[in-house]
Amino acid sequence: MGLPIEFAKLEANEGLRQEANMQPQAPSLYDVDFYAWLQQQAEYLRSGKLDQLDVFNLVEEIESLGKQQRQELRNRLGVLLGHLLKWHYQPQQRSASWFYTIEEQREEILRHMKENPSLQPYLSEAISIGYKKGLRLFGSDTGLNHKRLPQSCPFSIEQIFEEPIEFPEPPS
Repeated sequence: MGLPIEFAKLEANEGLRQEANMQPQAPSLYDVDFYAWLQQQAEYLRSGKLDQLDVFNLVEEIESLGKQQRQELRNRLGVLLGHLLKWHYQPQQRSASWFYTIEEQREEILRHMKENPSLQPYLSEAISIGYKKGLRLFGSDTGLNHKRLPQSCPFSIEQIFEEPIEFPEPPS
């Protein structure tokens, strides 16, 4: 018994598509010069030449930008939380470097959240993921076993972003 007509048509179309894909294609501007491709797409948008847009790659890039915003938040939280762990669990080791890293990461995360307010619903998940990164940072920077620390973030949002930290005084 043969395939139903719809399946036969689909199978034939797939075969044609595979043959077409086997033909070598000249690399697109997207593949050869990404910056030039971006400029070209921007110009097409400005001039209303929507039919000339590389829609497939534009969609990919726009989705990628959104992922990068979430990734930046997670990475910065990882650095911040790792340093907060060091600050709280190794008070005798506190340094100006840790102080300034905490300050900088707090400022940059708050700026990032202000510029991307739609990330707010993602913040608690980002803190959870960032905390895991922070645990690894703590372990690699201190040589201590990070598995002895709380495995979920012990800091409230207020502690993460607002708890005062004092600049460490140099030893006398």
